[in-house]
Amino acid sequence: METLTTDVLVLGGGGAAARAALEAASHDLHVVIVSKGPFGRSCCTVMAEGGYNAVIRTKDPEDSFELHYRDTVEGGAYLNDRDLVETLVTEAPDRLVELENMGAVFTRGKDGYPDQRPFGGQSKPRTCYAGDRTGHEIMTALSHAVRSEDNITVLENVMALDLVEREGHVVGALCLDVIHEEPLAVSAKVTILATGGAGHVYPVTTNPVHKTGDGYAMALRAGQRLIDMEMVQFHPTGMVYPESARGILVTEAVRGEGGRLYNAEGERFMKRYDPERMELSTRDVVARAIYREIQEGRGTEHGGVYLDVSHLPDEVIETKLETTLKQFLRYGVDIRKEPMEVAPTAHHFMGGVPIDTRCRTDTPGLLACGEVTGGVHGANRLGGNALADTQVFGKRAGETAAEIASKAAEPPRLRMKDVEELWDRWTRTLDGEEDPLEVRDELHDVMWNEVGVERDGEGLRDALKRIRELRERIEGNGLSPTPDVRTAAETVNMVTVAEAVAASALHRTESRGAHYRKDHPETWEEPKHTVYHPDGTVDTIPVRRRRRRRT
Repeated sequence: METLTTDVLVLGGGGAAARAALEAASHDLHVVIVSKGPFGRSCCTVMAEGGYNAVIRTKDPEDSFELHYRDTVEGGAYLNDRDLVETLVTEAPDRLVELENMGAVFTRGKDGYPDQRPFGGQSKPRTCYAGDRTGHEIMTALSHAVRSEDNITVLENVMALDLVEREGHVVGALCLDVIHEEPLAVSAKVTILATGGAGHVYPVTTNPVHKTGDGYAMALRAGQRLIDMEMVQFHPTGMVYPESARGILVTEAVRGEGGRLYNAEGERFMKRYDPERMELSTRDVVARAIYREIQEGRGTEHGGVYLDVSHLPDEVIETKLETTLKQFLRYGVDIRKEPMEVAPTAHHFMGGVPIDTRCRTDTPGLLACGEVTGGVHGANRLGGNALADTQVFGKRAGETAAEIASKAAEPPRLRMKDVEELWDRWTRTLDGEEDPLEVRDELHDVMWNEVGVERDGEGLRDALKRIRELRERIEGNGLSPTPDVRTAAETVNMVTVAEAVAASALHRTESRGAHYRKDHPETWEEPKHTVYHPDGTVDTIPVRRRRRRRT
């Protein structure tokens, strides 16, 4: 088995992974990035369109860190870790400046400052943007910086299979070269988990195909608990027609620039659900509103609602919504003249690996940042906070990794016996009878119908039973390596993550943020995290309160 040794190992290929690697490398440490697909092009960051939230007080003296903090916690239904939120809002502006110094070009207003648009759930327009291709602009700058750094080695098309432990410490990872289907072991003084989310446990998602929950599953197998896994955000507006485009993101920038939602009867229906904020309500509210309009028979013939910007000047659409315009023109829809058809689509996981403000997890030797973590966004993420999250906590993870690695005399040696045992376990699992694509189809069916936008106890119990049956089939029969080993390995992880989501959703007998229980529409007075343990049990813990206060 081929082996590599490094100071810092970063698992992931998106914005958080890139920022963590750059920070660690700036301390004269060697960094290896393991990216399952092409680095910088197989992540959610590059697909993010709307923007990056940052308080720019010299532009708007009435905005403040405290207002951004309040909006984030209220939007997250008070399930957020308060210290993480404070870190996010106070450090986001500095990270934005660093991105500009790397070459990212944001749209600027006549005053010379980055222009800011309104986004749902925010009391001030604070979403900085680059047209409607913000994530692409950010990832281009980060990728160039990473490629220019001599201390960083990027391994593309390499999938992390499992974390390798020694005496209770993570000392690296077992990986798979997905092109040649050969194993690779990487040892490191510290490992950073930045693998992103798991949108593809659902059949309709904005996520790229690589987002199958690998980080969550690896963490669980290493004995790491997860929090709030039931908190899955369904973006209100994904394409619904044609079928080949179903789920593709229609950015919140469309509503931020003045887009209006109508049902098939021509009614601007958000007045029933949030008459004050209308289309700029939080994503959980807008997603449920659209879902109910469709369920109650007021949807379009293709199973969506209308999102209309035809009342806006052509110039606004062509400059500020350029990507969206081209996206729909490709399918014969000119949004300057006719409405788009949209419906909710699986988008972002608010839950995940719990971290502190230094990105430390419960597991020694393992740090985490980005969407794979839980606690920053609570029960519902505000649009524009995710890109800021990648940069704020990516940098912090890199700083902490550098501190740990600099104190270590040398990288720990992998015990090849442990690595080979892990690989043997995978080869047995991935040389079986079950068709991974059929397993995925069954998983998609149960997750969409029972663990989707709205849930209830009966459906969740049935979902959990069916998901566990899928897991038992995999354990008993193994998965076929056809069409390829990567697909089979991802399917194992998808079933693992789906079980965590369904079990956590069943345990939370309330409605809060993105988690809506039809049989429990009320909200607990005291917000609590659900905790999903590696043995499959679930309990709750109180939300950590704010320890310090900045203005």
